[in-house]
Amino acid sequence: MAIKHSRVKTLFKDDFTKLQNANVLLLGVGGVGGVCLECLYKSGVEQITIVDFDTFDETNINRQLFSEQHIGEKKVQALKKHYPNIEIIDKRVDEEWVKEFDFEKFDVILDAIDDTKAKLALAQKCYKKLISSFGSAKKTDPLKIEVNDIWKTYGDKFGSKIRYELRKRGFNKKYKVIFSPEEPRSKEMGSFMGVTASFGLIMCSETVKKVLDV
Repeated sequence: MAIKHSRVKTLFKDDFTKLQNANVLLLGVGGVGGVCLECLYKSGVEQITIVDFDTFDETNINRQLFSEQHIGEKKVQALKKHYPNIEIIDKRVDEEWVKEFDFEKFDVILDAIDDTKAKLALAQKCYKKLISSFGSAKKTDPLKIEVNDIWKTYGDKFGSKIRYELRKRGFNKKYKVIFSPEEPRSKEMGSFMGVTASFGLIMCSETVKKVLDV
């Protein structure tokens, strides 16, 4: 065991092997997904695949890790430099991609994307393995963040739309969602790392719970 993971193993003891062997798929590596990736990597998860199509932009600097070092670079390729053991897929996660992609080998699927149709497709196809993030923008209080199954989420317009569309499709299964019922502080697309990063850290924590079945 690497010394860098010794304190994680001290915490999880024999269960640490489960973390090492977990195969995690992370969709979206922005303000939420990028912090989740950092947490997973430093927690000892050795099999991580990230999927994103976007490039780092100056508007990302307020909340996305390593963004100021890689302006104009593809996110997945830039992050590979910092996390050399990860697998990368440079693709937009849209509805068609979700329908065509083979998720079978992954133990946990993490949804940190914004595309509504893709989120719906993921829920329908991968709900047993899925942990999904709702909107983290326009909010300032990380203590308002909650975790619950999809049907018990509330106070989030984006989440309301997802629930409505799932019902229209006859979907009634459960999967875990990270959300915040905090009222938006602005109408414009503002963001605060205190909240976006907290979403990402909670997503990592929920992944650990799912892998360890606790």
